[in-house]
Amino acid sequence: MAMSTVLITGAGRGLGLEFARQYAGAGWNVIATCRDDAGEAALRAIRGNIEIFDLDVARADAVAALQAAMADRAIDVLINNAGVLHAGDGGLGTVDEEMWDSVVSINAYAPFNIVGALWPNVAKSTTRNIVAISSDMASMAMNDSGGMAAYRASKAALNSLMRTVSVELAPHGITTVMIHPGWVRTDMGGAGGDLEVHESVTEMRAVIASLTPHMNGRFFRYDGRELEW
Repeated sequence: MAMSTVLITGAGRGLGLEFARQYAGAGWNVIATCRDDAGEAALRAIRGNIEIFDLDVARADAVAALQAAMADRAIDVLINNAGVLHAGDGGLGTVDEEMWDSVVSINAYAPFNIVGALWPNVAKSTTRNIVAISSDMASMAMNDSGGMAAYRASKAALNSLMRTVSVELAPHGITTVMIHPGWVRTDMGGAGGDLEVHESVTEMRAVIASLTPHMNGRFFRYDGRELEW
């Protein structure tokens, strides 16, 4: 029986690295992308069947190269995990044009472009799942504190784009969801988070394993509870 394959972006650290570690430990074929030597070294230290690709998700030519490398390979689960949060991202008057361009490009446009490139590979698989790592900060209903304007907007845009993806790819049998990983103790989340990385990823993997077409286009917490838009 053929092993299942997962492709993870932003796999050089944090949630992405833990996804790679756990899926490899469970016997999956892992295709891990990262963009620096430190990330590659961390991935190479994982035991299991791992392929590593250098990928700057914001560069269309890099995504095209990954698409060519995948050729007609089947990808059971595509996890768009790569993301960015800038330290200067606050409320009114704190976000400049360069920051907007960077955050929206990496957090929203890049996952949309990657899905556009790789969905035929997902359609060739048995499982046919696409997962976007989002944030509860994308929720307009839950925004009662303000701040982090670019990050919030980029994740809201990501959710909107993935909802569009879910509609367009449903006829191909693909289930697309967005998952909030919780407040995790990573470089991005900081030391004050509620969850350890392995806890968040373990819970998210359970949600991913339970996906059905009925869940297509919906927004979930790491523990499977649905979130408001």
